[in-house]
Amino acid sequence: MKLAVLVRFAGRKVRTFVANITGNAIALFTRFLTAARVNWVGIEPIQRQRVYFANHTSNADFVLVWTVLPAAIRARTRPVAASDYWLKSKLRAFAGRDVFRAVLIDRNPDTRPADPVELMARALDQGSSLILFPEGKRNMGPGKLLPFKTGLYHLARARPEVDLVPVWIENLNYVMPKGEIVPLPLICSVSFGSPMHRAKGEGKKAFLARAEAALLAMSQGEGADT
Repeated sequence: MKLAVLVRFAGRKVRTFVANITGNAIALFTRFLTAARVNWVGIEPIQRQRVYFANHTSNADFVLVWTVLPAAIRARTRPVAASDYWLKSKLRAFAGRDVFRAVLIDRNPDTRPADPVELMARALDQGSSLILFPEGKRNMGPGKLLPFKTGLYHLARARPEVDLVPVWIENLNYVMPKGEIVPLPLICSVSFGSPMHRAKGEGKKAFLARAEAALLAMSQGEGADT
């Protein structure tokens, strides 16, 4: 029995070590490929619990946001991602669960074992920050944003003390277009705006409109004074 426990413990240690090495390699490769420019607008990269909510045009969006965060902050930040994508293969599952430590969400209401907002709130309660895409899916159309889903509102209502930080990602959809396997080197930028919170008594429609406006302001190189 003791031997079995030791073997499992050693296996977890090795898995964690490999995950850390892989994460560092992914971060270096992503920075090299995108030459990412990082803009902190009205906010500083400090150790503070936050929900980074960003536009979504590429499967690599959360990887880039995660990568450009300072290492100490990155270690405490978890992306929110679709389980049906990240659990498709053993390699993706290792990356999603062990490397990125993603909060994996089942997008199908009929099969999901837990409420997505509860999973995100639990991660916050454990001390993590989150990377969230409130559009819910990749925007492949001409508009800058798809209408926001309600998850950001419910999370802001459930944990009102947590900073909500708008993040605009520029050009990454050209680095990794949909359906392509080989990425194209191209300068990208990631802009972090001023944090916002749900105002007392603020309804869902008004809050989501304000969150969309804050993110659109970042796309125009403005801070989000909300």
